[in-house]
Amino acid sequence: MNPILRTYESLDWITLVIFGSLIFLLIAKSLYYFRFLNFMVLPFNNKYIFMYNKKERLLNWFHVLFTAFQVINTALFLYFVYEYFMPTFDTQDSYLYPLILIGFFLFLLIKIALQIANGFIFGSQSLFSEIIFKKTSYLNYGGILFFIANLLLAYVTVSPDIVIFTTMFLFISINLIGWVLVLKNYQNFFANHFFYFILYLCTLEIAPLIIIGSLLK
Repeated sequence: MNPILRTYESLDWITLVIFGSLIFLLIAKSLYYFRFLNFMVLPFNNKYIFMYNKKERLLNWFHVLFTAFQVINTALFLYFVYEYFMPTFDTQDSYLYPLILIGFFLFLLIKIALQIANGFIFGSQSLFSEIIFKKTSYLNYGGILFFIANLLLAYVTVSPDIVIFTTMFLFISINLIGWVLVLKNYQNFFANHFFYFILYLCTLEIAPLIIIGSLLK
């Protein structure tokens, strides 16, 4: 497949977005260096999960900084995806990226809030906090993939579809690892609440993906 040359009227705002997200990454690395090292090998070694699953969890600054990094880069990646699949849409003079950023942030926030609410319903707040921490940790790791993909899509002359589909494949694979870990560690709990687990899976995991896919389509 031949490389496709992509031209932008201005890369200034994209550069600012990428650089801004990198600041969150550098702060996380500077303040929590050893935690950062453990996090970087998360798909290959779940030591990070075992070390930090029982303390500070979602409200830890490292987790917050990496979540910000992930949200910014995920939104930018979705912007590139939309631009690639909708080439006739004028993305240069629009507010598409801010809309995607706000929309994805609200989606993530609402989803986490509903998951925490499930913890109160089942009377298992601590357990659900552990599950959310594990899932969001793998989701945050995807921010690194999106960051690299954004650099390639913005500054490197390479076929966009290769970058997009490879990144999506790796992202899905990493998050499947997270899901397998969650199901394995909490299989007894899910088995005892099988009906509610299926309901949760359909409403908070599968349905949002279908809605996002329909919107992109």
